[in-house]
Amino acid sequence: MPLVDTEVRRRCEEVLDRVNRPEPFSLTSFCRHVAERRGRALHLHPLPETVALAGACGVWLATDTDDHIFFEQRTTRVHQEHIVLHEIGHMLFDHHMLDEDGPLPAGLLPDLGAGLVNRLLARTNYTSLQEREAEMLATMIRAGRPPSGAERPQGVLGRLRAAVGLGA
Repeated sequence: MPLVDTEVRRRCEEVLDRVNRPEPFSLTSFCRHVAERRGRALHLHPLPETVALAGACGVWLATDTDDHIFFEQRTTRVHQEHIVLHEIGHMLFDHHMLDEDGPLPAGLLPDLGAGLVNRLLARTNYTSLQEREAEMLATMIRAGRPPSGAERPQGVLGRLRAAVGLGA
């Protein structure tokens, strides 16, 4: 039986409890924190056009020593940051490759042999549990945690304001 969104949210909250979210939020600072927490370098790269045309908008690639996140560059900065946070969500959940026998997407890292890649997750849809967890975690990282004891936002407008960090 698939996890319902309340269970996915609970799992995301558990992950958020273990990371420091900078206030005010900065993607650069958050990436630095994630790299330190994981004890490995984190590199951000624009997604090669050939990979984007194949349908991916974000890719997390892990080697023995480093993490690489590739993000779609032909979109808004906010969307780019969300893609990066989604891929970080995969890292924080310790998700594994969906297709372990698949080759590296053509043109992704031409100088990196496939034998050096430990994990490769390409974001193309949100139907799997891993994708739903990473997507919800990215949204929660971006929006921040409500102050303890804060009321849950009411109505569609209240939830929308809270989701973009404007409060209820």
